[in-house]
Amino acid sequence: MLILRSILFYIVYATTLVVHASLCVLLGWMLPLKKRFPFFVQWNRFVVWWVGVCCGVRYEIQGGEKVPAHPFIVLSNHQSPWETVFLYYKFLPLCAVLKRELLRIPFFGWALALLAPIAIDRSKRRNARDSMLQQGQQRIADGISILVFPEGTRGEPGQDRKYYTGGAEMAIAAGARIVPVAHNAGLYWPAHKLVKTPGTIKVFIGDPIETAGRDPRELTEQVKQWVNAQLASIES
Repeated sequence: MLILRSILFYIVYATTLVVHASLCVLLGWMLPLKKRFPFFVQWNRFVVWWVGVCCGVRYEIQGGEKVPAHPFIVLSNHQSPWETVFLYYKFLPLCAVLKRELLRIPFFGWALALLAPIAIDRSKRRNARDSMLQQGQQRIADGISILVFPEGTRGEPGQDRKYYTGGAEMAIAAGARIVPVAHNAGLYWPAHKLVKTPGTIKVFIGDPIETAGRDPRELTEQVKQWVNAQLASIES
């Protein structure tokens, strides 16, 4: 039954993605950048609702009241496609740091490009870092928050993985606060697997962290330790 429900989920997921992304590509360019976000992320809201209805994957949030009024950098652990979908509309307006090749994906990538993501070429690390910092400062100045996954790629729940300092460096350069996020979405919507497991994803939003005068390695380690502590509290 879980397999059938997961197949049904993906059929609707893919169909609605193509339809909505096509509308975004056709109509989105006519809207100013910040006004595109509410329209574009309606599909994200639908997916989070649909995975709950179809597969029994729901969520609970702690710390939602801590979200600042001014633009910030979100640093979140990365386990699942779920957080990528969810965080985009939770912290509206929000753009993401991502691999440039994602923008070449038909429909999805074309629509995503209209939200001004910070797309980097990982084969050119030095240029990618400089470009990321420059674009990050511009997005913050434009009133758009930024999502960064310090681990770089998705990992299995429970893995102790390296956190890269790029998100902290961007926050320092832009004079923006960091909002740490922890979740266990990989337990219920695992990456690269078909079957979804019914359950409740726990999402923790931490106190905003001031970045002025801080060392990026120290900041990154602080976020990592906080994330690990929240995940450990779920298991205990």
